Amino acid sequence: MSIQRMSLRGWVVLGMLMGMVMPVSAASLDERLHRAAEKGDDAAVRTLLGQGAAVDARDAAKATPLLVATRHNHVDAARALIQAGADVNAKDAIHDSPYLYAGARGHLEILQATLAAGADLKSTNRYGGTALIPAAERGHVQAVAMLIAAGVNVDHVNNLQWTALLEAIILSDGGPRHVQIVRQLIDAKADVNLADSDGVTPLQHARRRGYREIESMLLAAGAGQG
Repeated sequence: MSIQRMSLRGWVVLGMLMGMVMPVSAASLDERLHRAAEKGDDAAVRTLLGQGAAVDARDAAKATPLLVATRHNHVDAARALIQAGADVNAKDAIHDSPYLYAGARGHLEILQATLAAGADLKSTNRYGGTALIPAAERGHVQAVAMLIAAGVNVDHVNNLQWTALLEAIILSDGGPRHVQIVRQLIDAKADVNLADSDGVTPLQHARRRGYREIESMLLAAGAGQG
């Protein structure tokens, strides 16, 4: 059959065959990788990486597939990306990185994987805080322990002039989880007399809020003597 005489059906079949052999664009692969990461489909993640998708491709918000997977706590997808060399410190437009986000949200398995993959312990979020500070504020006891053990500076001061210890008091309800976190920070030699920008110390904040157990711990650690 000549090209001129090809039927409509023939053109459709030809178009389908051409579509099957045409290479998938890099942009399409990267977009599919982001969708797979968002769904937590680790098998698709591995397949797409094998087909040439960029492991650290950025979406419109500058997030990488690993950050997308981390936001949803998709552990297997995150591990697949990290094993493929994803940058655990790559920040999006609002300065979140997989490491910082996992720490702040208490996503322990991903946090552990990012630490093993070279997380920058000195990296900071949009508030100028390390991963330890929001972990302490949000009551993520195990994440705090993990970050302290990794060597994060317990006395880092963020843009609000608050440390992890201050946030664990000022932004908490003084309940059991935050009591544990204050204990962890004290045991890690956090400066119990390091005040906020108004000169208010952790001890004073604890007293104002009626957090008696935290107050007792701070006193025993030398608060008010600095």
